[in-house]
Amino acid sequence: MKFSLIVCTYMRAKPLADLLDSVQLQTRYPDEILIVDGSRNTETQAMLATNPYPNLQYFLVGDADRGLTRQRNFGIRKTAADSKIICFLDDDTILETTYFEEILKTYELFPEALGVGGYISNESQWEIAPENYEPKIDEFYYDGWKKKDGSRFVLRKKLGLDSDTQPGFLPEFSHGRSIGFLPPSGKIYEVEQLMGGVSSFPKKVFETFQFSTFFEGYGLYEDADFTLRLSKTGKLYVNTAARLGHFHDSSGRPNQFDYGKMVVRNGYYVWRAKYPKPSLKGRFKWNAICLLLTLVRYGNAITTSKRKQAFTEALGRTVGWWSLVFNRPKS
Repeated sequence: MKFSLIVCTYMRAKPLADLLDSVQLQTRYPDEILIVDGSRNTETQAMLATNPYPNLQYFLVGDADRGLTRQRNFGIRKTAADSKIICFLDDDTILETTYFEEILKTYELFPEALGVGGYISNESQWEIAPENYEPKIDEFYYDGWKKKDGSRFVLRKKLGLDSDTQPGFLPEFSHGRSIGFLPPSGKIYEVEQLMGGVSSFPKKVFETFQFSTFFEGYGLYEDADFTLRLSKTGKLYVNTAARLGHFHDSSGRPNQFDYGKMVVRNGYYVWRAKYPKPSLKGRFKWNAICLLLTLVRYGNAITTSKRKQAFTEALGRTVGWWSLVFNRPKS
């Protein structure tokens, strides 16, 4: 089963080198690696020139193809005709040695799969829970595992606004729990959305599906949009044995105000693409959670050391929310 790896990058030469070094150690090595670089300098190009990674092709794109979704669509067009699986990785990830082996194994076990995601192992501390365990209010429990729940989710629980679906599925009011809430059990779970930076798809999928260019630049939630649309036609899976670390690099990220706007506007786009006519209860909950999380960020401007970032993001969320009154994104 020939497979391609596409890495879309922007101004991250060092993290990209660390990722490619981990790819070198894989038990299954990609038949081709396509680096699609939207950088506005030559540091990435220079790094690759001094590090001849096998099977690697480098593409420096201009404004017409710059931005995460555009770069992904560009890379898909450049893959080999006989490639069967296309894998995507964020440029600030580092793989465990069997990552690709486990991804390909999932396709062998579930040949009908339209997508398989990997598992980020360095972002949560899980514990095996005792039998018949009753989780506390500040804990999240799933499939025999438990971990500390984030303060935002604890607050949502208290207000009756917690997600009512399993991880990787979108509630009618959106704001669900991502695949990051699946435990490190080593199992394969069915989901309806994947994280784009740790995802893979059969190449035939792209004969009818593309990443939406609505998501400009940083492309927040483009992966949710793509996989939710795809899941309407077939099954997606996450293999928690396909592990990697995600080391969030700050370079190439949008400013906090733009990020805050994207959280709301892009989140609205994804929600209404999945549920074009949500119930009154669903609408109320979506807006209530948006307001709650915005107020939390305003509060963080007082309670945390990163006051400016929190306040700026909260302003962006506020502007994004009010903009929906006059200019709603259409899917």
